[in-house]
Amino acid sequence: MSVSVDVALEAAQDALARHEWASAYEALAALPRIDDPAIECDRLEMLAEAAWWTSRLDECIALREHAYSLRAGGADVDVERVARIAISLFDDQCFKGRRAVASGWLQRARRALDAAPETVTHGYLALKLAETAHSNGAFDAALDHAAQALQIARQYRDRDLEADALQCTGRLLIERGAPDDGLALYDEAMLLAVDGSLSPFTTGKVYCSLISACEELGDVRRAAEWTEVGAQWSDSHPFAVFPGLCRVHRAELMQLRGAWAEAEAEARRATVELCDVNMLNTGMAYYAIAEVRRRLGDHAGAAAAFTRAEEHGCSAQPGEALLQLATGDVDRAHASIQRALSECEDRPLAQAKLLPAYVEIAVARDDLATAGAASRELDSIAAQYASPGLRAAAVMARGRVALAEGATDEACRELRHALHEWQALDVPYEVGETRVLLGRASRAAGDEHGARASFDAAIAIFQRLGAAADAQRAQRDRAGGAGLPCGLSAREVEVLEQVAVGSTNKQIAEALHLSEKTVARHLSNIFAKIGVTSRSAATAFAFEHRLTSRRAALDDGSNHPRR
Repeated sequence: MSVSVDVALEAAQDALARHEWASAYEALAALPRIDDPAIECDRLEMLAEAAWWTSRLDECIALREHAYSLRAGGADVDVERVARIAISLFDDQCFKGRRAVASGWLQRARRALDAAPETVTHGYLALKLAETAHSNGAFDAALDHAAQALQIARQYRDRDLEADALQCTGRLLIERGAPDDGLALYDEAMLLAVDGSLSPFTTGKVYCSLISACEELGDVRRAAEWTEVGAQWSDSHPFAVFPGLCRVHRAELMQLRGAWAEAEAEARRATVELCDVNMLNTGMAYYAIAEVRRRLGDHAGAAAAFTRAEEHGCSAQPGEALLQLATGDVDRAHASIQRALSECEDRPLAQAKLLPAYVEIAVARDDLATAGAASRELDSIAAQYASPGLRAAAVMARGRVALAEGATDEACRELRHALHEWQALDVPYEVGETRVLLGRASRAAGDEHGARASFDAAIAIFQRLGAAADAQRAQRDRAGGAGLPCGLSAREVEVLEQVAVGSTNKQIAEALHLSEKTVARHLSNIFAKIGVTSRSAATAFAFEHRLTSRRAALDDGSNHPRR
């Protein structure tokens, strides 16, 4: 090997140590193939590392595969180096969303180490086995593998492996229903991350894992704090994939906080940065875009983004089901959310993400038994995990069900509690939704002044956010109680108008995007309020009180489902 090549390799190695990824990549890529196989393998592995950090993941994979072939095919095989490359390829293929290929590389690493004396590499293998078991839902096996990784990390004093094993175990404990124990392990891992003693890859992984765990718990405040810290750290790696990953978390947080334009911009940028690097997080970015579009009332844009999320391996639920509900397809929404729930039966936190939408959809279908059962299940999960976000969602669900059941005092009490919880979390859209429900509950309880004040607050929030459709629905709700006889609601007047022109229950359901069961319930309430027992008498009441001419005043968009 020439002196110039030797010097170039040493300079590239120094650049990698200083995290100067771009200059290291350029220097190593410019070198010719080295005749000495061992040194050529070193060059390939360093170049692969630089390629990874400059978002050239396909090239990184090809380089590592070449290095693996050279090392595994040599006369004197270094099984530990071979296993390390295979483990890196496992990570790379997981990033690309190729789980079957990743599994193949993990098995190669396992075979390479089977007969070898224990080293720290066995700990890294155990950690990947834990991650695989976790993704397959085998929590006990995952915890066993993670414990082995942590034991080996501490035996060999490998801080990267220790931090990685701590975050892995923490995430598992949180999902198993021990959030305090899990977060305590995250705190340990973060101590190693923030003092700069970890490699950039492990530091970024710990940050992302903790933020994801906070988001899953619905702990918006903690997620916001760590998102800011993670974003500051990722800025020091501008050519790496971590800025894109942090952008996804930032977009989710901005969307919750009501900064929708900024959230969508961040998410769209993330889809560009991650499209050839990390499939799942690209899908999560598309989901964030879809949620912004859905809340803005752009149904076509939301549907397209939900489809892209699914294409990248990210579930489009519960957003897609709520979109279907908003467009009047209640039965399809119900089928979508039920299917999603069936796919995560043993994962309470995943269920908790879906249950609020399930309650809302069940209420829209007038299936109050299902809505009540779902609300109680959400209560149970919220109590187990003691998270402010889950608690707020559970209380709101209880209020929604109580309102649908006609328990107005209980509904008002629960919805005021939910309002307080959402306000503390600083999530304006959820505050607006709760204000609308509280307005309806207050009106049903006879507090018209309180109802109008609540509707006014919701309208102001939705207008500020740009949620025009929600603002219009809240305005219709506010106007609904003005001058209507016998305590009829705006929706009941819409049903009564349909009765007055001779529509059947089926025709009313189709016109107003309701289920026939819901129409029947409305008719029962109408008959009770106006004191009649037949459709002909109800029709006479409608004409007598000039309700048949109120359709235009109620709004051109009144044929949208109310939630």
